[in-house]
Amino acid sequence: MNDSPSTGAPRWGYALLLRLHFYAGLLVGPFIFVAAFSGALFAMTPQIENWLYQTELTTETTGDPQPLADQIQAARAHMGDDATLSAVRPAPSNGQTTRVMFLVDGLQPFEHKAVFVDPVSLGIRGELVAYGTSGTLPFRIWIDYVHRHLHLGEPGRYYSELAASWLWLVALGGLVLWWRRRSGRNAGQGTNHGTLRKWHSRIGVVLLLAFLFFSVTGLTWSKWAGANIAELRAQLDWGTPGLDTRLAPSSATTSHSHGEHAGHDMSGPMSANGDNAATYDAVLARALEAGIDASILEIRPAADPERAWVVAEIDRSWPTQVDRVAVAPQSMAVTDQVKFETFPLAAKLTRWGIDAHMGILFGLPNQLFVAACALGLCVLIVLGYRMWWLRRPTRTGQNGPTRRRVFTKLRKAPPLALAAMAVVAIGLGLFAPVMGVSLLVFLWVDAILELRRKVA
Repeated sequence: MNDSPSTGAPRWGYALLLRLHFYAGLLVGPFIFVAAFSGALFAMTPQIENWLYQTELTTETTGDPQPLADQIQAARAHMGDDATLSAVRPAPSNGQTTRVMFLVDGLQPFEHKAVFVDPVSLGIRGELVAYGTSGTLPFRIWIDYVHRHLHLGEPGRYYSELAASWLWLVALGGLVLWWRRRSGRNAGQGTNHGTLRKWHSRIGVVLLLAFLFFSVTGLTWSKWAGANIAELRAQLDWGTPGLDTRLAPSSATTSHSHGEHAGHDMSGPMSANGDNAATYDAVLARALEAGIDASILEIRPAADPERAWVVAEIDRSWPTQVDRVAVAPQSMAVTDQVKFETFPLAAKLTRWGIDAHMGILFGLPNQLFVAACALGLCVLIVLGYRMWWLRRPTRTGQNGPTRRRVFTKLRKAPPLALAAMAVVAIGLGLFAPVMGVSLLVFLWVDAILELRRKVA
């Protein structure tokens, strides 16, 4: 069966791209499949999580909410003195609970033990592990860890970086192959392989932009390539504006004349475990006066007396609300403020890109889009493996891909083209080391197969 874009012998560039596309699909395909399938599950499970944890997340009690200080004290009485209070998320609306989050031993990085408090009755609705700013709960955390590192911790992050590093290159390579084959699209028609290739190509072309988007945004979370992206953003001044929580010496001791807080020391009594429950109400009130208006908020106390407390909006749906203010707990002065509307365009695009990748930017439509594209990628990979299986080298009488070795085609390339490809490969390898190492593995495998062919 002829894979050439024309009736003659394929040109070296086409054959080389075809071989690299085959290697990446065959060897990296399983990692991309796992990342895509787990990503689809993650995008489609917020409603399931809300149903699973309905007891913790909701309450039927009606009435005016109690002060945050009383809610925090109820959570502290439930947790005991060993846990460290790290943040509070007031109930977003009537019928929902307040999350009081603690640092406890035995949890993973960015995980907290969240105690869910009825803001009206002060009853404890339950406790669950919550992860990060997104506040995902155990069911979605498990799926997220599969997507992120296969539950292998830091070493497992290489899998997701490998998938994200190759997805964009495989997708663009597939587009070039499809375009070149258009002139010879009748080749192979009417066979199982030809039908599979047709659908494989169609899915890839239709979802190309989505694949590029998922690849680029996924790389921002990766270990090596992500660090390089972060450094590049910093050099171009595309980073998210930071909130300065440092306090001047006078800010921690001097009262600030502002409305009902004037002349009052709002620090409150400090307990033996470091809680300062009464301050949460005052800091929240001051932040609301400063313009924080999202329904979903998080209040984080300072790690030391020389730092301000932070009140952050954490509503990443549309419109995005991620404003933050720093409040001096002694004087109630707003020492710094960051508003999303003042972010550089690149920082806004990064925020929107990450939230869209997670399926939270536009709610259910975003969830459905992410899930459909991710599942489409899974189908594309399955079709690719089926195509390989129909033409696998062990089948007699087939001119399988094993006859198109990378090194064989490289020998036909002009010196200038070889130099250009080497420069590009080295550049990609330095920027995305996992891709660079995997490319060397591909070439090593190809060299071994070529050597075996010559020996045979």
